[in-house]
Amino acid sequence: MDDMVELLADDQIAEALSSRPQWQAEGAALVREVELASFPQAIDAVDRIAVIAEEMNHHPDIDIRWRTLRFSLSTHFKGGITANDVALADRIDSVLGEL
Repeated sequence: MDDMVELLADDQIAEALSSRPQWQAEGAALVREVELASFPQAIDAVDRIAVIAEEMNHHPDIDIRWRTLRFSLSTHFKGGITANDVALADRIDSVLGEL
């Protein structure tokens, strides 16, 4: 688990993003925006992701604008992007892929 909380180097972030085209690096965070079919579907996605975030003890910043969700992942106590953020991005992608 200790490896999950080490900051990733720029080349590691670039490598992670190369297989996650919906995500981009913005400052010290991984960011993805998605538009869903409806507001209830967006809230359902947030509810599912909240359960996963609790299980992982790693919580994303989520901006909800009607049916558009913006996720921002950063390990705040480390001041940047860690493997925890990449793992959570994958879990978010899995939830969004099920909708």
